[in-house]
Amino acid sequence: MPIIYLSPSTQDWNMYVTGSGSEEYQMNLIADALEPYLLSNGIQYRRNRPEMTAGSSIREANSGYYDFYLALHSNAAPEGRYGEERGIIAFYYPGSVQGQRAAELFAEELREIYPLPNRVTTRPTTSLGEVRQSRAPAVLLEIGYHDNWADATWVETHTDAIAEQLARALTRFFGLPFIYPMDPQDGEVDVEYGTLNLRSRPTPDGTILANMPDGARVRVYGEWQGWYVVHYQNYVGYAAAAYIDI
Repeated sequence: MPIIYLSPSTQDWNMYVTGSGSEEYQMNLIADALEPYLLSNGIQYRRNRPEMTAGSSIREANSGYYDFYLALHSNAAPEGRYGEERGIIAFYYPGSVQGQRAAELFAEELREIYPLPNRVTTRPTTSLGEVRQSRAPAVLLEIGYHDNWADATWVETHTDAIAEQLARALTRFFGLPFIYPMDPQDGEVDVEYGTLNLRSRPTPDGTILANMPDGARVRVYGEWQGWYVVHYQNYVGYAAAAYIDI
């Protein structure tokens, strides 16, 4: 199953004009809301921490293996235009085919909920380290302008909706079905003989990640058309729901 590096902003000095907190605070709220969607869709993740910087986040991500790097930020207008800009920008590194494809998917999904869809754009850049230096395909999202009252208010009141659209874009990127989160439940494999296959995709021909014996304890995060999204040992994948008791 795919694994991403999730990097919400660590910029605690960029304050929202509404007084609701910083860019770091709001982007971490979105990351918090995104986590259940990632789990329910079988997407594993590692997340940076508020005491880190963009540089240390990149280094941590590059020290491991990740299928994607997602940075969450909010924007600010240049000097002299404070509060006058609105919109969402998905940045990617020029020449990164997968980065551009992901940026376009994020933009498509966010246009569904942003009040000014024509201002949700994609843009190549060589100036942002989180897309330039990442070993994995990367996108840096500037989700609204925190110095604009309307944008700041929209971000604050659409945390879960933003998280859902980000998850929808990621499932499209990885070719997975989108699954709404459920309350995680403990489960137990129940097979009469042999083992239950944990697969990379919810199809009988999905790659087998692990063989789960009768009585194996699992954690169930989502359900889709007769398949459970299951965490078993160090694996996350899909297993036939008929053979798991929860």
